[in-house]
Amino acid sequence: MQFTFKALDHTIFAPLYGLSDEALREKGVIPYIADGGGFPCRVSLEDAAVGDRVLLLNHIYLETHSPYRGRHAIFVRDGATSTQLPPNEIPEMILKRPQSLRAFDRDDMMLEAMVAEGGQVKDAIEELGRLKDVTYLHLHNAAYGCFMARVEYG
Repeated sequence: MQFTFKALDHTIFAPLYGLSDEALREKGVIPYIADGGGFPCRVSLEDAAVGDRVLLLNHIYLETHSPYRGRHAIFVRDGATSTQLPPNEIPEMILKRPQSLRAFDRDDMMLEAMVAEGGQVKDAIEELGRLKDVTYLHLHNAAYGCFMARVEYG
């Protein structure tokens, strides 16, 4: 089964890149300097390196009229560009954190969910993809609840 992780589009965040800390805070964005592995960038699908500037902001990750419309805090590395991963490649930032996998249909209705970590993530993605009417997944950090990535099938 073929699946692909989709990074967030960097052009959404580009107007924030390079702004002063004060200007960011006025927009409700909190800048940090990464000091370890706790800053997964949703645009590059990689953890920020120590010393990288990251932006903590609220993002609508499921813009829909279904009851599952969602928004939450995410990190974006300042200046990051969108990554395009090859099919069936799972980002390291996903594998090193427990994930809540949520399966949706074309009407943005959740059909199933499960929790997986490490080596179980690929099996969970494939299992959910075999369910009738599932068209995509959202992965969330199982501990913090924040959106991590979208996975599409086909």
